[in-house]
Amino acid sequence: MYISSLSLKDFRNYRDAFILFSRDLNIIYGNNAQGKTNIIEAIFLCASGRSHRTSKDSELVKINKNQFDISLEIVKGEGNKRIDIIYETGKKKMVKVNEIPVSRIGNLMGNLLAVIFSPEDILIIKEGPSQRRRFIDITISQIKPSYFYDLQQFSKILLQRNTLLKEIQFNRSLIETLDIWDEKLSETAARIMMVRNSFINELNIKSKDIHQKITSGCEVLDIKYKPSINIKNFNDAGSLKKELIDGLSKNRSIELKRCVTVVGPHRDDYDILINGLNLKIYGSQGQQRTAVLSLKLAEIEIIKSMIGENPVLLLDDVMSELDFERREFLLENIKNIQTFITCTEKDIFEKRKSEEVIFIHVEDGNVKIEK
Repeated sequence: MYISSLSLKDFRNYRDAFILFSRDLNIIYGNNAQGKTNIIEAIFLCASGRSHRTSKDSELVKINKNQFDISLEIVKGEGNKRIDIIYETGKKKMVKVNEIPVSRIGNLMGNLLAVIFSPEDILIIKEGPSQRRRFIDITISQIKPSYFYDLQQFSKILLQRNTLLKEIQFNRSLIETLDIWDEKLSETAARIMMVRNSFINELNIKSKDIHQKITSGCEVLDIKYKPSINIKNFNDAGSLKKELIDGLSKNRSIELKRCVTVVGPHRDDYDILINGLNLKIYGSQGQQRTAVLSLKLAEIEIIKSMIGENPVLLLDDVMSELDFERREFLLENIKNIQTFITCTEKDIFEKRKSEEVIFIHVEDGNVKIEK
């Protein structure tokens, strides 16, 4: 799988740009604040239906314009595909695959597989559980669109159940209806948590191996799933559902006081450990950065093993964050993967001209291709 071309119209600081890409290495370089990351953002938007920088589509429209258009061409084993995303201010964005509108973002998932690595990804370790859940949710949703649907369904059920918990404060007779919502919530939650458990186990195996190679065997990376309650059986949906219902029942008095649901995948977390110590608490900046690199490379391996194709790799301003050894390890391990790298200087990539490399110079939203 690789992206052959990208067209941008009134997207961020681009008025009208068309870029043909190399199927191997694409170096997007230029001074800061010229629009390099905007190219990465547009590609990721076509993969996931969302920006990695903002939740507001209106912020993606060029200043003094009211609409943006993105068109992206993909070459895949089963045939070429085209993704179009059109957004007009005040309206819902339109997504098309091969010129056919898709009614739900879930129908976009899996058409373009992309792994993104940016300096902000260190927040996976540094910040709270929501950042860690987001990382795995985006990856799993690309691999299993049904997982994305379950997440959406769970969010709706959770909102309705939390609303009911608030209403019970004024009408205690509504407590009787909580059992119905416990059943609905637990059924969807069980499917989500089974998939998460399986993914985290696989992520642990692959990232552990990669991390030992990066650190020459000096560090052991471990990832441990931490659901909101202790789960005994992740292998059977019926058993897991029952455990969740029991957990909700045991925590009912707490939920009625707080008016929020405290059991479920929305409270999931996972620990990232180095040599048995929590990386968030005890890890240095360098160790945290290296661990994220291991996670991202493991993410690529998981996608390839499950889908049979490499994802495209988006490296947004991360090369300067890595020392020479880490940078070389990364570049050596992404061969045969179409890669997009943003940077301010192209010098470190000049020696790779023997490979199929394209240099894309960006200046104030204008692109110039150099081979």
